Amino acid sequence: MTQQFRRVQSSAILSTVALIFASFGAGAQSPPTALQPVRSTLASVKKPGKMSAPHLEMRGKVWQLIVDGKPYFARAGELNNSSSSSSAYMADVWPKLVKANLNTVLAVIAWDIIEPQEGRFDFTTVDALIAGARAHGMKLVPLWFGSWKNGASHYAPYWVKSDQKRFSLVKTVNGNIDTLSAFDQQTRAADAKAFAALMRHIGEVDSGERTVIMVQVENEVGVLGDVRDRSDVANAAFAAPVPAQLIDYLVSRADRLVPETIDAWKGAGAKTSGGWVDVFGGAMAQEYFQAWQYAVYINAVAAAGRAQYDLPMFVNTWLPSERSGLVPGAYPSGGAVPHTQDIWRAGAPALDFLSPDIYVTNFAEVLARYNRAGNPVFIPEARPELEGAANAAFAVSKGAFGYSPFGVESRIADYDNGPITKVYQLIRDLEPLIFEHQAAGSIDGAIVDKTHTEEIVHLGGYNLIIGLVQDRGTPAYLAEKGYGIVMMTGKDEFLVAGCGIQVSFAAPVPNGDVIGLGPVEEGQFRNGRWVAGRRLNGDEVVFNRNYQKRSLENQSGTGLRFLKEAPEIQQVRLYRYQR
Repeated sequence: MTQQFRRVQSSAILSTVALIFASFGAGAQSPPTALQPVRSTLASVKKPGKMSAPHLEMRGKVWQLIVDGKPYFARAGELNNSSSSSSAYMADVWPKLVKANLNTVLAVIAWDIIEPQEGRFDFTTVDALIAGARAHGMKLVPLWFGSWKNGASHYAPYWVKSDQKRFSLVKTVNGNIDTLSAFDQQTRAADAKAFAALMRHIGEVDSGERTVIMVQVENEVGVLGDVRDRSDVANAAFAAPVPAQLIDYLVSRADRLVPETIDAWKGAGAKTSGGWVDVFGGAMAQEYFQAWQYAVYINAVAAAGRAQYDLPMFVNTWLPSERSGLVPGAYPSGGAVPHTQDIWRAGAPALDFLSPDIYVTNFAEVLARYNRAGNPVFIPEARPELEGAANAAFAVSKGAFGYSPFGVESRIADYDNGPITKVYQLIRDLEPLIFEHQAAGSIDGAIVDKTHTEEIVHLGGYNLIIGLVQDRGTPAYLAEKGYGIVMMTGKDEFLVAGCGIQVSFAAPVPNGDVIGLGPVEEGQFRNGRWVAGRRLNGDEVVFNRNYQKRSLENQSGTGLRFLKEAPEIQQVRLYRYQR
């Protein structure tokens, strides 16, 4: 992870917060130390032990989330937006999530609920969520719905929304919209104060238990209906020079910027001063400008919270898509989309990472654009069911430390035996190996379906040809979608976990080598130990009995087949021979 984007140290955070509150003028509220007493429904609080707080750590090739001193994969689910507001509603939800093999819940903490009157806080819903997670052996990721949710401000308290003289709105080409402006310092002060109170309370009731492991700050921010805010304050800022902090970031990381930033900045002449159009060109200037303002605003909010209780923090992102729109304003303009990532890293050093909400079909492509430039990989919102199961497995294979289907309590059809339940069971069983091979860079994977029937993975000196499983006698495919995780466990040895796929092996260079199968064994892991099942051979490993034709393709006509609806695990040792 870049130095600019590392976890902010406590001293730096405290300095940032002091500057933030010192900068607010008349009407600004007192800093977090002057807040009204909070209510807690948690009976007792344990003193912090020696175990380190949840944090991100680079281990080998990847960033891993460390919880209770060990790598942690969040087999997560995000609740529907209003679910966390009622403990009675959640009483029926928690057992379902346990059945679905979740270990982590993402849940909304709404500003309007915890601060219904300015300066008076009620953390009843927060305490109920923490207590519910603890009682069911889960971790919790609060989603702070403060100034924004989905580009709007519906979760801001009434006393904020109803006072436009104090808390100004975004102005678009068609006039004001019901969205708080990121340029308003009083709004930022109020949001930061509320978030700091929340984080202080979480620290008081949870620092000994470590139920809360990270926090999302705001939700899918951005301007809808226009590329940027056009209020008088925003227009004045757009007319001013690009801030030196952003210019310094571009210059210091000129050889490590994402390609989209390089195209915009260097395409405009790589200038080190000037206005937004001068520095970034006409095509990107306004969106980059708006992204900078959101990043700076959210950095202030996150820093205020971390000064009270320091946990990993991130933002999530509404992506451009054919469905919602591909131009800024059709999707929330200024959010942390792939082409604004450097702007966000420069403006929000109090954040650990940027996350995509992936509902689009090109999951692998989007994941790759967030799995770069040192950005840790976590997917806070995505699809459930079979597509979600395939995506979760693929995310694991690419180094992610968590996956979270949205609306988890209502969009999983079968909590006992559904696709998400099954893939989370698989990931749970494989976790020690997953963490080891993520760090070593010896894990990969693929998703295939009837429109993309084959993917080649290069691992350990072999080509692993992962295809949608087929009937040997006909060209018909036997599954709608398949996925696989592959790990190189030794020289010429692989472990493959998958569903609806077949895997054959080939030499990476067509030098006449044909890859044959040695022992193939199915099995499962129980308490971290491999328990062997059948030794597979014959019909179970044959793809095509036209061995001569397959040999000319440098393949043996054999491989691993995963026919069942539930994911399976197989181990294989390979050998080579010359045709």
